[in-house]
Amino acid sequence: MKKVYIISAIIVILGIAAGISFFIIRDMTAKIPDHITLLTDDEKLYDFAESDKKLKLVEFIYTHCPDICPTTTQRMNLLKGDLSKEGVFGEKVQFITVTIDPYRDTAEVLRKYRNTFEIENDGDWVFLTAEPEKLKKDQSEIQELANTFQFQYRDPGDGFYVHSTFVYLLDENNKFIKKFPMGEDFDKNDVFNKIMKQI
Repeated sequence: MKKVYIISAIIVILGIAAGISFFIIRDMTAKIPDHITLLTDDEKLYDFAESDKKLKLVEFIYTHCPDICPTTTQRMNLLKGDLSKEGVFGEKVQFITVTIDPYRDTAEVLRKYRNTFEIENDGDWVFLTAEPEKLKKDQSEIQELANTFQFQYRDPGDGFYVHSTFVYLLDENNKFIKKFPMGEDFDKNDVFNKIMKQI
């Protein structure tokens, strides 16, 4: 009887280890597909395949979000200040904000969102949405981009999205390095230290 318990315990442990390994490998091999091209808030095309060879911190937001999205953007803005003091923001690090609600979050709406946080439009923090004439196609590309990092979201019907709560640090080739919590749990010092270690 003892042997049965031991064998069962070993099977359970191996199953858990295999599951954990799967998720670690999946995350570590995640890379933004090269074909994704979206529209910036100043209405220029942003092609991920041609993007700058810099570390990228990527957040997914929607501008009608009442709490976690604006809190994350605000904390990222503070982080930007810390990285700027070190002389690495723009030089070696870029931020990317992608809306998950391109129907409402047009380029103009994203410009207003940017201005609310007094974020300079200097090309080092890129805000992305869909092209109006390619809304459906670009919306599916935003979904594909989010799925790359297992960022889940859906509109339950009231316009207030239910979504994952992570931002993602990528390397110069748009490959996943690490994820960090959004909102109040976004620790800018922790993210700062991780970025500085990668430079």
